[in-house]
Amino acid sequence: MAPPRNVVKIAVQMSDAIPQLIQLDQAKPLATVLKEVCDAWSLTHPEHYALQFADGHRKYITENNRLEIKNGSILCLSTAPDLKAQQLLGRLQNTRREGCCEVLRNLVLLASDMTFAQEVISRDGLQKLSTIIENGDDLGEMLALGLRAFLELMEHGVVSWETLSISFVRKVISYVNMNLMDASVQPLALRLLESVTLSSPALGQLVKSEVPLDRLLVHLQVMNHQLQTKAMALLTALLQGASPTERKEMLDHLWKKNLRQFIYKNIIHSATPMGDEMAHHLYVLQALTLGLLEPRMRTPLDPYCQEQRDQLQALRQAAFEPEGESLGTGLSADRRRSLCVREFRKLGFSNSNPAQDLERVPPGLLALDNMLYFSRHAPSAYSRFVLENSSREDKHECPFARSSIQLTVLLCELLRVGEPCSETAQDFSPMFFSQDHSFHELFCVAIQLLNKTWKEMRATQEDFDKVMQVVREQLARTLALKPTSLELFRTKVNALTYGEVLRLRQTERLHQEGTLAPPILELREKLKPELMGLIRQQRLLRLCEGMLFRKISSRRRQDKLWFCCLSPNHKVLQYGDVEEGANPPTLESLPEQLPVADIRALLMGKDCPHVREKGSGKQNKDLYELAFSISYDHGEEEAYLNFIAPSKRDFYLWTDGLSALLGSTMGSELTRLDLEQLLTMETKLRLLELENVPIPEQPPPVPPPPTNFNFCYDYSITEP
Repeated sequence: MAPPRNVVKIAVQMSDAIPQLIQLDQAKPLATVLKEVCDAWSLTHPEHYALQFADGHRKYITENNRLEIKNGSILCLSTAPDLKAQQLLGRLQNTRREGCCEVLRNLVLLASDMTFAQEVISRDGLQKLSTIIENGDDLGEMLALGLRAFLELMEHGVVSWETLSISFVRKVISYVNMNLMDASVQPLALRLLESVTLSSPALGQLVKSEVPLDRLLVHLQVMNHQLQTKAMALLTALLQGASPTERKEMLDHLWKKNLRQFIYKNIIHSATPMGDEMAHHLYVLQALTLGLLEPRMRTPLDPYCQEQRDQLQALRQAAFEPEGESLGTGLSADRRRSLCVREFRKLGFSNSNPAQDLERVPPGLLALDNMLYFSRHAPSAYSRFVLENSSREDKHECPFARSSIQLTVLLCELLRVGEPCSETAQDFSPMFFSQDHSFHELFCVAIQLLNKTWKEMRATQEDFDKVMQVVREQLARTLALKPTSLELFRTKVNALTYGEVLRLRQTERLHQEGTLAPPILELREKLKPELMGLIRQQRLLRLCEGMLFRKISSRRRQDKLWFCCLSPNHKVLQYGDVEEGANPPTLESLPEQLPVADIRALLMGKDCPHVREKGSGKQNKDLYELAFSISYDHGEEEAYLNFIAPSKRDFYLWTDGLSALLGSTMGSELTRLDLEQLLTMETKLRLLELENVPIPEQPPPVPPPPTNFNFCYDYSITEP
């Protein structure tokens, strides 16, 4: 009989004792279970004992987590958490350095368990550990173990970080600022200060004021991966806690100190693989740096601001200055104003007053910044973009200003400018750290890509939104590849042409439908012979129906008709001349017959004798596409029956039918399309009952055969 569901079979072990195999009833109180286990080993005072998992973090078993015990679990009997905490804390005060290190090791090992941590905290364990850390008598192993145990206890969230004393935090800060320090101490001190900064604004200001940024840069440049990670963690915590103005000052200082170059060369391109924690902090640093663009993105252009008006004029002059100077000389103010309006129109602004285009937020002034950066740092590309589109027809020109505004919005969305940082994301772009002004440089690449895609799509003004959708896909796909430099990004995104985007969309659609899954492909291969037989049958039926063909005279005049069809038994081709306008003749009225057994081959195109000519005019090319012939035995000679199909579809139907009649492969484009359509329909019908059921890539494993086949019934034995 199977045991009840709430009973699990487990093993309980204890040092210097034979393990017990018991059936644990989960409905029975834990104290009763402990008493039974202690009684089996003749142990008194079961309240002094507790059960722990024997593997992993040796977590204590409580009434709250006892359901984690499964069949086959191994538990161990150990000292109860309250008694263990009391013993360790007592030894911590009454032993020398060597004994303290051993006690701290045990504390670190057990502190990750919530039950034990609560017992230590309730007995002022944190205060005892903070005393060890503040005294700093030993700056080596003992201090490192004290910091680790303190951090493990605080991570449970039982005690708030805001309760830490200023003197304690200052002491930990001193460990970070020391030059000669044990390699295991400073990462722990940095980790503690990170938690303090993120949890307590007041203590975070203390850390910000007493831990110089240059000191963190020193830690980042030490070739110690753990120290680098913790220094970067504290740096991003300080940046997150700073005001926007302070954050900008801090980032400007870090960039001047070549932090970006160091990250790019020694962290991103390090021989040591980057950990998930470092990837998260680089994501936060990227997000905070891009967040500096948010004020410009949220600020519309002020038409009364002289500086912004001058920037607009500089943008116009960079594209049309020679023309404007030559035409504007000696003109009246109205004429000069009209000329400016026309040039702004050529730049792609939708309104006669360009300030109205930039009132939209986002992108606000950020779009103007991007356009100015492009005109100043890539002047030849900027002039070529504007002048090339100015010379096109009005409906085919790609508007630079409108494109720049929309593209800036698109880049802000793809890079999540202004969005709050995720607590777990690691999606940073290595290209961001490859050079300064990465956002503006990315815009310069993207605006040229947009112009290229516009030309590939042969777009008009009505297609603007479609072009932007394609450009979004090009940029998103390339950013997802995480190129390590802007040049690599430029190469990859330019290789992703409009045609390639369409191909990828089609492939992904097929994958989404499951069409390209291995089981579906296998099913399609099994269905092909049956469906090809269906197509062959249809082609032969079309031959049996027959068709009217025109004869070609020596002067290329198509003035006579003849009819040809296949007999119902598929053994004879019957044909003969007919009058134009007459009804299709019956099979018996056709005078000529050609046995299928006498047919040698099917000829098509230039191989046909009735289109072999020296000339290669357009008329001959049209005949090549519709001409086919049948060669057959006529006595001892070879003769030909020549056809000119009325249309391309009829050409495919007859050549496929004759190929099927001769046992050859039907290789026309029409057969391929018909087969694909039939395969798609049949596959969907076969999978109709599996809708929304995931199909595995690999078939499930076949179970091994049974050890015997005694369960089989032998039908050969007759019952009496």
